[in-house]
Amino acid sequence: MNPFLALIITFAVALIELRLLDYFAHRGWIDSHLSRKLIHILTGPLFVLCWLLFPDVWYARWLAALVPFAITAQFALIGLGIMKDEASVKAMSRSGDRREILRGPLFYGIVFVIMTLVYWKTSPIGMVALMLMCGGDGLAEIMGRGLKSPKLPWSKKKSVAGSLGMFIGGWVLATFIVGVFIGAKVFSVPFGSILLPITIIAIAGTAVESLPLAEVDNITVTLVAVLLGYLLF
Repeated sequence: MNPFLALIITFAVALIELRLLDYFAHRGWIDSHLSRKLIHILTGPLFVLCWLLFPDVWYARWLAALVPFAITAQFALIGLGIMKDEASVKAMSRSGDRREILRGPLFYGIVFVIMTLVYWKTSPIGMVALMLMCGGDGLAEIMGRGLKSPKLPWSKKKSVAGSLGMFIGGWVLATFIVGVFIGAKVFSVPFGSILLPITIIAIAGTAVESLPLAEVDNITVTLVAVLLGYLLF
C-alpha cells in the first residue's frame, strides 16, 4: 500500500474510535471513567494493527508516528485550555477537569510516539510494552472498580481484582498483537516462543502497576516492559 494512503487510513481509524467514545461519554451513554479506559485499551491495538498497512520504506515509522503525535498535541492544547473540546474532556478526565489530560492521556500519547519511532516493526519489544500499557493498565481500573476484592497491603487505592485485570489485559493484548505480526510474517519466530517472555513481562508490569504511584503508570510500566524485553526477546 502507498505509505501516505496507509497514513490516512490510520488517522481515520484513530479519529473515528476517539470521536465515537467522546460522543458516547458526552451523551451520558457511558460514564467518564469507562470511556477513559476504553480509549486507553482500544486506541493502542488499533493503531499498532495499522502498522501492517505501511510498506517497508525507511520513513514509514515517521509517518505512522504522526498519528499519535497529532492526537497528543491536541490533548495538550485541550489540557492547556487553548482548544475547547468538552466531549474530549468528559471522555478522558475523571473529574471533568481539563488539566487531567496533561497527565495520564498526555503520557500515553508520548509513549506511543517514542515506541513507534524506536521499535516499529523491527522488534516485538515496543508492541509488548504498548499492549501492556493499553490492555493491562486499562483493564486494571475497570476490574478494580467493577469487582469487590481485598486492597493491596502496600497500595490501599489498588486491589487484587485490579492487579488481576492488569495481568490479564496486558498478557492477552500483547500475545494477540505479536501473534498477528507473526502470522503476517513480520516476525519469523514460532508463536509458542513468545508466550513465556510475555508472561514474565506481564507479571513484572503488574507488580510495577501495583505500586502506590499516581499518574505515572504509563511511563513506569512501559520502562519495565522495555528493559525486560531486551533480556527476553
